[in-house]
Amino acid sequence: MFVTDDDVAHWELALLPLRGVARLPVLIPLAWHLRQRDSVRAAALAEEALALLPYAGLEPETRSATTARLQLAQAEILWVSGELDAAEALANEAFEVLCGLQDHTGCADAHWLRGWIAVDRGRHEERDQELALCAEAARRGGDEVRALTAEAVMARWAVLRELHSARERWSGHFDAIDPPPGLAAWINDFHAMAASQSSDFGTSASLYIQSHECALQTGQLRCAIIAATNTGEKFSHLNDHHAALEWMQSGLELARRTGWPRNIGACLVHTADTMRRLGRLDAADELLREGLAILGRFEHARVYGIALQYTGDLCLERQDYAGALEAFQLLAGRAEALRQADFQMVARRGQAHALCFLDRPTEALAMAHQAVELSLSHRNVYNHIAALRVLALIHRMHPLRAPDGMTELNASLHYLHRALDLVSTIDGYTVPGDLYETLAAEYARLGDYKQAYEMAQAASKALEKTHSLEATSRAIAMQVHQKTEQARAEGAHHRELAMAEARRAEVLAQSSAMLERLSAIGQEITTHLDAGAVYEVLNRHVHELLSANTFSIYLIDGARLSRAYGVEGGLPLPKNTVPLDHPQAWSARCVRERREVYVDNASFERSVMVTPGTSPSVSALFVPLLLGERVLGVMTVQAMHAGAYGERERLIFRTLCAYGAIALDNANAYRQLQEAQSQLVSQEKLAALGALMAGVAHELNTPIGNSLLIASTLEQKTNELEQQLNGPGLRRSELAGFIADARKASELVMRGLHSAADLVSSFKQVAVDRTTEQRRLFNLQQVTHEIVATMMNRIRAAGHRIEYEVPDAVGMDSYPGPFGQVVTNLINNALLHAFDQREGGNMRLTAQLLVEGRVLVAFSDDGGGIAPENLGRIFDPFFTTKLGQGGSGLGLSISYNIVTTLLGGQISVVSSKGGTTFTLDLPLVAPHQDPARPATIY
Repeated sequence: MFVTDDDVAHWELALLPLRGVARLPVLIPLAWHLRQRDSVRAAALAEEALALLPYAGLEPETRSATTARLQLAQAEILWVSGELDAAEALANEAFEVLCGLQDHTGCADAHWLRGWIAVDRGRHEERDQELALCAEAARRGGDEVRALTAEAVMARWAVLRELHSARERWSGHFDAIDPPPGLAAWINDFHAMAASQSSDFGTSASLYIQSHECALQTGQLRCAIIAATNTGEKFSHLNDHHAALEWMQSGLELARRTGWPRNIGACLVHTADTMRRLGRLDAADELLREGLAILGRFEHARVYGIALQYTGDLCLERQDYAGALEAFQLLAGRAEALRQADFQMVARRGQAHALCFLDRPTEALAMAHQAVELSLSHRNVYNHIAALRVLALIHRMHPLRAPDGMTELNASLHYLHRALDLVSTIDGYTVPGDLYETLAAEYARLGDYKQAYEMAQAASKALEKTHSLEATSRAIAMQVHQKTEQARAEGAHHRELAMAEARRAEVLAQSSAMLERLSAIGQEITTHLDAGAVYEVLNRHVHELLSANTFSIYLIDGARLSRAYGVEGGLPLPKNTVPLDHPQAWSARCVRERREVYVDNASFERSVMVTPGTSPSVSALFVPLLLGERVLGVMTVQAMHAGAYGERERLIFRTLCAYGAIALDNANAYRQLQEAQSQLVSQEKLAALGALMAGVAHELNTPIGNSLLIASTLEQKTNELEQQLNGPGLRRSELAGFIADARKASELVMRGLHSAADLVSSFKQVAVDRTTEQRRLFNLQQVTHEIVATMMNRIRAAGHRIEYEVPDAVGMDSYPGPFGQVVTNLINNALLHAFDQREGGNMRLTAQLLVEGRVLVAFSDDGGGIAPENLGRIFDPFFTTKLGQGGSGLGLSISYNIVTTLLGGQISVVSSKGGTTFTLDLPLVAPHQDPARPATIY
């Protein structure tokens, strides 16, 4: 599950010389073990591995298991990044595959990740279940270390629920093993948590430091960050706030480097509490606000409860008692939901403190006694002392009945002395001077000045001891830091020696196999048909094989050379042109003379030879891009030191240029082919729009023609009525008949004109969407109605039927025009292919919401289906079984491209003799479409 940095370093070295599918056996473990060390790189390696898997020739089961393992790595990266929904969905998907394959180790890792996702969601019963299943699956797979790791985490959470039952269950469980560092991180974390809950803060801090070091060594950065903040918290409890702040800042710096929101928020609130203890209330408030804003998405997790606790403590410090009460009441709710005793004690103590100052003594007293009872039942001395001091405060401020068994002058002194007695039971704990000062003030208030003086002296001694112990604690902390840094430096030194030795061996191996490697590189370069990809591959190999501060490719553009690609010092170079007849430019000379130019030690007396604003190179090599008799341009590689390119290096670069020329020429030919295809696709779209217009015009003829016929009939009857009125006279029955005919005629006219208006409106919207392809908010049901309305003429003319069922509440932020193009293409495809010239075919279009943020659109027909041998090719451009019979082979290809790129979804198809169903899985919010430095000798 976790390996040391040495193992990762060996994989990194092993990956360097590998190319193509040969990288896969190293990519997989490296992506897995970098998932927290370097999440961004791990994600990139996982994507590369997934892209290579189809070409690796693996058995289906092995390929599925490997895919699921990589998905687990991606899910963990999403989890630490705070994307809990996406992480859970991907982890569940991988889990189903791994369980189906009986991969017990993989299932254990999936349970592990799902358990931690449950932690951040505040679902602690689910967490315990997942961790228990993780241990069980690991043992079925014969991996005892994985099982013990899960159990160590179960133990640390059990401590927070109930310390003594957790100790009875787990304390001796890990004693008989010599754990590897990855497991040791969690065993130390468990023991540190148990020591903390027993108020043994010195032991707890030491164990957390060990956990932190083991976690760092094994790439468990989240565990390391949490251990750092917990170490700081223990130093705070020992009144060494400066050492605490150092650990908090260490954890925060590590968290900020990762960019993980949950850990950044947690470190901010822990640092805020340390600032509060140091008296820097404004800084504490600022950090708390920032932390709470980040942790809002984790409101059900324990870390949010910690933020509430610290908010309440800060409000008490600032005498904002209403704010404190609100914070501790919220904490009480989280404590009950999480079933964590430390929160329950703190929440009751904090509420009691706030209620005391809000003049609600009875409620305050009840809450304080609950806090005392909880701390007694859990034997938590630290919280017991805090609750006793709150009881003393309540009795000092309010006239209340004395407690049973009181032996002091008043209740306040009674509880303060009980707190003082408990302090002596905490190993390594320094009695805070303010406890003695509170006792002194209370004795003075009662007139017992002798006792007040003794307590004041004790307070002075306690403060001196505190300062002494602070220095001692800092010295111990520095000693621990020195030892750990020394061990870390020694380990890094040994790793560097090993890597240097490996590099030397690698250089020898590369020398003996250079020709073979260049051949493999050439195959990789020439497989790309995109010029940009060719540039990137060439750049990567140039920097792997040669000393290169600058790498550029110039292509001939009329009478000049234009820089098509350029990188200097890892940064892109600006666009640049060089006239082909330039008398001093080495790049132009290289093209004119069709031979390579090598500058071994350049003298830059003439500024014209350097691109303005770029670094002057010392060595430079220019090689023409030759393809037979044609010159495409020139490639150049440049270094900042003299003599960078010997014969071996020039041979390598010459070979790369030859492959580059072939690949760029192929890319240019492919681009021209794509342009031709694009023109055909545009013609297809225009033809579809023209057919749409013709269909709508035909559809309008019926309602408009009927309306004209009825209107002319009504006109004739009106003339007859006028003649009767002006002639012999008009009978009542004739007038009544005319009115009835007029009413019926107007109803028919209105119905026909409304039908025409609806068709025109639908057509207008569809036409606008199709021609502009604008993104907008739209109702899926309305757009579907408009699309179907514009297609009804073709469907009825062919003797078929279509029905649709789309919920009214589905709103989308997407591209209605391209969506309509897809649906139209599916309907046209069914009309052309599905029914084989028979009438009475049925088509159905449905939509349903699935998970949050996605909709499933299905189009089906009851036709003859797609032949199995054609099913895998239907989305290929220009593939059709009706060539010359109305089929262009572009409809489904266009649909596939629209769905998978512009709409950001997926399209799939299932087919049988009973019909075909196309399924579109679309996001409700489509992805947004995205509408340089130095160089060199030229």
